[in-house]
Amino acid sequence: MDMMFEAYLTNEAVQLEPDDIPNTKEPVWILGKKYSAIDDLELIRQDIRSRLWFTYRRGFVPIGDSGLTSDKGWGCMLRCGQMVLAQALLNLHLGREWCWSADSKCQAYLKILRLFEDRRGAVYSIHQIAQMGATEGKEVGQWFGPNTIAQVFYFSRKLAFYDEWSSVAFHVALDNTIVISEIKQLCRGTEPGNRWKPLVLVIPLRLGLSEINPIYLKGLKTCFSFRQSLGVIGGKPNHALYFIGCVGDEVIYLDPHTTQQTCFVEGKDNECERQADLTYHCQYASRLHILNMDPSLAVCFFCATEHELDSLCQLFRERIVEQEKQPLFELCEEKPERWSPVSKQDDLLGAWAQEASENMDSMLEDSDEDFELLG
Repeated sequence: MDMMFEAYLTNEAVQLEPDDIPNTKEPVWILGKKYSAIDDLELIRQDIRSRLWFTYRRGFVPIGDSGLTSDKGWGCMLRCGQMVLAQALLNLHLGREWCWSADSKCQAYLKILRLFEDRRGAVYSIHQIAQMGATEGKEVGQWFGPNTIAQVFYFSRKLAFYDEWSSVAFHVALDNTIVISEIKQLCRGTEPGNRWKPLVLVIPLRLGLSEINPIYLKGLKTCFSFRQSLGVIGGKPNHALYFIGCVGDEVIYLDPHTTQQTCFVEGKDNECERQADLTYHCQYASRLHILNMDPSLAVCFFCATEHELDSLCQLFRERIVEQEKQPLFELCEEKPERWSPVSKQDDLLGAWAQEASENMDSMLEDSDEDFELLG
């Protein structure tokens, strides 16, 4: 019996061995960095652990008047949006080479994390993003699709007004078209001598009807190799995922579908806070065949400087637009004549943004102390 039990434990140990990265000669790309699956396995895992991982939470203060104290079952796309934005802020304030460790008390890292805490006073909390979605007609508690989260990113430029430390600009490229002059005007502003605002670029795409058309696979995988990559928001039907890389014909992702208790890292000064910090980092990523992705997705990029934007646009031209028979998107210097003189973003989203702006001050000033945390 003891031998049988030992064999059972051994078999369980074998089954529990992580299958996050395949043993292959194919290069592994993680947010613009190239690795060898054979030689760099621990470096790959360290890079993945360093990404901020936002999941379902329970026990936070109610969102607005909804009474909801958990986002389980509906908040996965919002959590993916938070992960993209958090990655942009990590790149901006700490650099792409920065690595997290359980012992780290880096003040810039802790400051970034506090921006996303599950409390209404946090600028990029699920409370703020969900209530912005409500101005779009999405009630708090309704599931968001990839195109909707791209619109919420547009709203996030209103939230970014309250994040003076980062001062990030957001641009959503509608109609599969990137207009360079519009982006530069957004980041430079209208006043002479304005400082360039770091850019989060979101490109919503529909790459097929019910499944991805294989003609787009090379271009989609190429996006993960650009150093400006923030990954891809997508997933499977009603199941949002944050894709951070690829290997062969598989994509590597972080999954928000784990429900954890709401907790706060604060200054990471005691064991409770150190344990809380661990919940924001995934030990092992997961993989999915790229053809099993939902065809509706959004590719995301970050450019801290104008030079980085110019470099990214050159990569788009050389490796996406000119090389592919059916490019993922179009790239142009000026707005095409076929477009309306009124920006589609302003036309589509302006009314929502105005309402969100009017409500934002009171939303940020609300105190969490009036509510009881539920288990």
